[in-house]
Amino acid sequence: MRFPFLPAFLGLGLLAAGCNPAAKPTDSVAETATTPPADQTKYVLIVHGGAGTILKSTMTPEKEAAYRAALTKALQTGYDQLQAGKTSLDAVEAAIHILEDSPLFNAGKGAVFTHAGRNEMDAAIMDGNTLQAGAVAGVTVIRNPISAARAVMDKSEHVMMMGAGAEQFARQTGQTLVDPRYFYTDERWKGLQDAIKEDSTKSRLDHDDKKTARLGGGQHDYKFGTVGCVALDKAGNLAAGTSTGGMTNKKFGRVGDAPLIGAGTYANNATAGISCTGWGEFFIRSVVAHDISALMEYKGLSIDEASRTVLAKVAKLGGDGGLIALDRQGHASLPFNTEGMYRGTITEDGKIEVQIYKE
Repeated sequence: MRFPFLPAFLGLGLLAAGCNPAAKPTDSVAETATTPPADQTKYVLIVHGGAGTILKSTMTPEKEAAYRAALTKALQTGYDQLQAGKTSLDAVEAAIHILEDSPLFNAGKGAVFTHAGRNEMDAAIMDGNTLQAGAVAGVTVIRNPISAARAVMDKSEHVMMMGAGAEQFARQTGQTLVDPRYFYTDERWKGLQDAIKEDSTKSRLDHDDKKTARLGGGQHDYKFGTVGCVALDKAGNLAAGTSTGGMTNKKFGRVGDAPLIGAGTYANNATAGISCTGWGEFFIRSVVAHDISALMEYKGLSIDEASRTVLAKVAKLGGDGGLIALDRQGHASLPFNTEGMYRGTITEDGKIEVQIYKE
């Protein structure tokens, strides 16, 4: 459905609550895009590139254009897979490849540095049809962790592998391995040095000001840089995937919610596919992705109601972030409780919408 009276990229923000422009999100969820009536818009693929203090006032036109182009390319790439008759898993993996290969996002090439000056990445993928899932954590030489996670799902009896063992398995299953220097970017290295100067004993979340008091930070443009995708294929099957470099300055092998099935990633054809982005400790404690599914299954909540309800619980605990969710009817929800979230959707007929800021 078109909204001719709205500026470009703003239409998604009014899709919540049955496309009622007067509907307002709850106080604890800053923005929700979605849940249109089934007879109006059917989304088949949605992506996110992280949530946080993302302000138009601090974004250059060139950088904004680069983010929009990367998100658009990820959406189109995943959509092309669906149009070719590929599975939702194929579409999720392909779309996340685009975001992992971009230095703009905290995943793959753009992964942040740990306190020790390493890039340690996590990823997970889940099949909503079979409830099979795969994940990797703390990997350092796998170019596309989302593909390694899929290999764990498809080619092993396990759900999660970590560290050197996950890398050995990736090598045996033909994943693309790279020298760790591949992941280096000047911006991420500078971010680590700034974080160490601010407080060498604490981690920081890439692109968020709000929690700097607890994370030992100053006034910086941080974000929760996890990337994710949820897709619905022509057979009606859902899949979800998430990939991240974690937290700048993290220590002790810390792992967040992204690779944890039911916390940061979940898919079930009976309910929805979900990928989260935010302060992982809070999303783990709230078991966010599965809780959304449970509210839909056990209480009959819509995808938007369930997503808002669970994210409000995260906010009550003190956690920031957002998520993307898609159900089998093509209803989508993209709530967040931060100043912005890199996000985009593509409909069954190929219409792309990309948003960044809280509208």
